[in-house]
Amino acid sequence: MEQEEVVRHRCQRIGCNATFTEDDNPEGSCQYHDSGPIFRDGMKEWSCCKKRSHDFTLFLEIPGCKTGKHTTEKPVLAKVTPSPKNPISPPAAVTTTNLSSKESCPRCKQGFFCSDHGSLAKQASPAKSYVGTEGSSAPSKKVVDINEPQTCRNRGCGKTFKEKDNNETACSYHPGPAVFHDRLRGWKCCDVHVKEFDEFMSIPPCTKGWHNADLVTK
Repeated sequence: MEQEEVVRHRCQRIGCNATFTEDDNPEGSCQYHDSGPIFRDGMKEWSCCKKRSHDFTLFLEIPGCKTGKHTTEKPVLAKVTPSPKNPISPPAAVTTTNLSSKESCPRCKQGFFCSDHGSLAKQASPAKSYVGTEGSSAPSKKVVDINEPQTCRNRGCGKTFKEKDNNETACSYHPGPAVFHDRLRGWKCCDVHVKEFDEFMSIPPCTKGWHNADLVTK
């Protein structure tokens, strides 16, 4: 008699990204963030635990501060706004015309990447900094058992894989960088921008490549 296949689900809570089964989902098995992040002056902060980072990849690696059960339902994040301690000017409307100049753009002046003034992309790290980009060779790996399960750390992937199954099209991911400008969040690699963080996290990956178990921070 054939054994019934166990169906595994991907948890939809922000900060978890684990897989689970209906029969193996005890209380406390999920670690997640229950309120939305704050983006300001290049800093990313989880409003629920006040933990922060300038680097987006490291920011997503911050462990969740709440525990509970895994769920397949997409949670509604609490809306948050930056602290009024350091008031900032209200963001200008984003349009395809009449964009502010680089000299007056607050992000450009601070050296951050700006989606409105794409020429500043030259100041960002070159594409070769991203492991697994299109046309690149297989990422260098530490010695591991080819059957050992690993978690892919490429942006937008997070899947478990074995090195024996890894190949140049195994991973779907965003080579980046992530772009945050005014109230928009998006990816430079596929030029998709949305307003809500949960919508940003749901933007489909745009690039195929090798799974990579090593954290890329550039």
